[in-house]
Amino acid sequence: MLKSATDSIAATAAGQPRRAAAVAASLAAMAHGTHDFEEDPRNAEIRVWVGGELVPRERAVVSVFDSGFVLGDGVWEGLRVRAGHPAFLERHLDRLFEGAKAIMLEIGLSREQLTEAIYATLAANEMTDGVHVRLMVTRGVKRTPYQDPRVTVGPATVVIVAEHKQPLAATLTDGITLFTVHVRRAAPDTLDPKLNAHSKLNDITACIQAYTAGADEALMLDPHGFVATCNSTHFFIVTGRDGAPEVLTSDGRYCLSGITRANVLELCAANRIPARETSFSLTDVYSAREAFVTGTFAGVVPVRSVDGRTIGSGERGPVVERLQRLYGELVDADVALRVAR
Repeated sequence: MLKSATDSIAATAAGQPRRAAAVAASLAAMAHGTHDFEEDPRNAEIRVWVGGELVPRERAVVSVFDSGFVLGDGVWEGLRVRAGHPAFLERHLDRLFEGAKAIMLEIGLSREQLTEAIYATLAANEMTDGVHVRLMVTRGVKRTPYQDPRVTVGPATVVIVAEHKQPLAATLTDGITLFTVHVRRAAPDTLDPKLNAHSKLNDITACIQAYTAGADEALMLDPHGFVATCNSTHFFIVTGRDGAPEVLTSDGRYCLSGITRANVLELCAANRIPARETSFSLTDVYSAREAFVTGTFAGVVPVRSVDGRTIGSGERGPVVERLQRLYGELVDADVALRVAR
């Protein structure tokens, strides 16, 4: 009976690549929101940093006893690479170490060592542009599958995955659709939304509800019913009269401390675009002139509708287009400073 079960498992595993290919083909015809990308065959041959070793993709594995697998116990960052350099690296490392400190996770590597590891991964894969990096840190391997951090027996697990990945051009021009879900953002006394933790079930549940409703991403409310953020990006609206736009985003209490979000607010301040963090409701969203989301992967992305209501003209507006240009220039400037060092 054991052999029969083993053979069955082996047969199932053998069929996984075919099923994965079929699923990929099916999903390619569907919208996924801001993280849509063109498949790149080079990603099949990438080398992944796992615990200090660069290994082929097919060998990039962690233990079934790892804290991240058992409990989602860890923190992570996503970075965009331009001209061989990760943009806004210091801000991302700040957030990573702040999150690790908050959950008493000892990363075991310094900022300098993590930086070297990221560049080593890029060099091993000969990557310069059109690259997205996922830096993940978990508490490490446990001696038994249990939540208590004190049963961890090894150092933190550090994984760096760099892939050739660019957002679809249509995402940046045509934008995405949102659906307001019933899943609320957690309060800081349950799961602090400012933590970029591996535990993302709250956002995953929201994402499922949104795409089953036919939208690209989920718009999430805070516990008081005001607009908070999206399941994987930050949300903004543009209000005001012709010639006097004002950019609004949530008050920030129930969303991640977004790097791109902060950059956009700073760009607004530097370019005399009125912008503020405040509480607003769905009624404000439905009557907005423009709307957009921000995130590390795609930058600034227009939103053409929310809950079936067309936002503005339904097309990318002038404020969004200007912010896209300004953000691109900001990324170029940040990378240029790294090149000059």
